[in-house]
Amino acid sequence: MHYPPEFIKAIPKNDLHVHLDGSLRLQTLIELARDQNVELPSYTPEGLRETVFKPSYADLDEYLRGFAYTCRVMQDEESLERIAYELAQDNIEEGVRYVEVRFAPQLHISDLMSFEQVMHSVDKGLRRARDEYNRGLEAHEPAFEYGIIVTAMRFFTPKFSAYYSDLARVHRYSSDDELIRMASLELAKASVRLRNETEVQVIAFDLAGSEYGYPASAHQDAYDFVHSNFMKKTVHAGEAYGPESIFQAITKIHADRIGHGLRLFRADMVYGDDVTDPERYVANLANYIADKRITVEVCLTSNLQTCPDIRTIADHSLGQMLDMNLSLSICTDNRLVSDTTVTREIELAIEGFDIQPKQLKNIMIYGFKRSFFYRPYSEKRQWVRQITNYYEQLEKKYGIA
Repeated sequence: MHYPPEFIKAIPKNDLHVHLDGSLRLQTLIELARDQNVELPSYTPEGLRETVFKPSYADLDEYLRGFAYTCRVMQDEESLERIAYELAQDNIEEGVRYVEVRFAPQLHISDLMSFEQVMHSVDKGLRRARDEYNRGLEAHEPAFEYGIIVTAMRFFTPKFSAYYSDLARVHRYSSDDELIRMASLELAKASVRLRNETEVQVIAFDLAGSEYGYPASAHQDAYDFVHSNFMKKTVHAGEAYGPESIFQAITKIHADRIGHGLRLFRADMVYGDDVTDPERYVANLANYIADKRITVEVCLTSNLQTCPDIRTIADHSLGQMLDMNLSLSICTDNRLVSDTTVTREIELAIEGFDIQPKQLKNIMIYGFKRSFFYRPYSEKRQWVRQITNYYEQLEKKYGIA
């Protein structure tokens, strides 16, 4: 199915899975690094594309190395605000009407910047871009909105940040597992309090980092806490590990959405001794996700870059997700690291799979419906209806049957 490029740009889009520290403008990274005396392998966009932010990567670990550079320039309030502001601007420019920005505040907390300062800085940048854009809107156009997802790390070392170094130093008799649990629970408590006591638009809790050897169940205390305080939850799962990681995210830590979910249908990656029929296990899991409308945040380019076994877009499990009518959303993951946009991800999905107009509309609208929108549900329903009406007007305008 062919869609006019003007139609794809015009339709109201969303991005439910985008990392702040993976989505800087390349020129901004270079400017901030120079200002802050942060050493980079190159100080030109071309050089950084060749050495760090490549078209493809050997694996997820290589993909993640670029974050060491981006995080280094995100250690003060002004830089955080600028990066958040520019990210919102970049989304607005391509017709994104709602974005959920996620990042790990504990990578930025130090003696110079508290959790509250980190969060307020990011919120301030997103809010400023939103308010500037919405002031000039036509009455019939959907406004731009945003939310912030707070991310805990599946694992860390003291080298990750000043916060983690201080935590390990103060609790030097605690095991690594105990430190991990402690950090995520502390972050959960801080997130709930900030949401309840300020205007910072904290909407959900997330878990990211290597799945191998770092199960989601280690963070159950943190997720139990946010769950009991009515905060929405998403989990990176099934990206580098198999269906059991997704199962654990859903059953152990109450995930409302799944980040990536790439390996959902991989029965050959079911390793548990208690699973006697991996094929049935996968079928039951997929049916459960479909029936409960647990939305999968699909990140095509990112998966193609980090998974050598996915050689073409046709190898991606998105096709199976579409066949099962799963609730899913097309996301960028990292605009800088993957050199992508929401528009490019949608175009990639359309090129790789025969997505008809009704199916495309469902994917776009599901993103808004299954968002962690910060306003009351009654207002969310009105918001989704306005977006749906606007989408349908554009279908007529561009002759999309």
